[in-house]
Amino acid sequence: MDKRTSKDDYYLGIADAVLSRSTCLRRKYGAIIVKADEILSTGYNGAPRGRENCCDLGFCTREHLNIPSGERYELCRSVHAEQNAIISCSRRDMLSSTLYLVGRDAKTGEIITAEPCSLCRRFILNAGIERVVSRNKDNGIDIVAVADWIKNDDSLPDIKKL
Repeated sequence: MDKRTSKDDYYLGIADAVLSRSTCLRRKYGAIIVKADEILSTGYNGAPRGRENCCDLGFCTREHLNIPSGERYELCRSVHAEQNAIISCSRRDMLSSTLYLVGRDAKTGEIITAEPCSLCRRFILNAGIERVVSRNKDNGIDIVAVADWIKNDDSLPDIKKL
């Protein structure tokens, strides 16, 4: 008898398909929001509507300036996959939902550990999303309870270092 794919793997597979629409030259991300076993919205990273995409320009500002991953997002043309999924949905519908997130290196296509940046975490918190399920570089699954981001608030400065 065949072993059935878990729901988390199933939805991560869909998020992986969504990332194929990404227009980023560095990292491709796909996100879906699911509630009560129904997909509410999808999102991938790319330039805002009406603006040229990096893949069409053939240029990435952050890459050109050798900016490390996770830094200086204000120089990036893209809206993140999580943000695009959230803005395509109403908060009322997202309450207690799950966001699935997958990332790949744009050049190699290899899976990378996907985790929301600090700005996307704020979007996720305000959207009322309950948990984030993501694919990691070892092809495993990471599950985060969004309530933990409130308990372990990494946006507060470390008083000892001030």
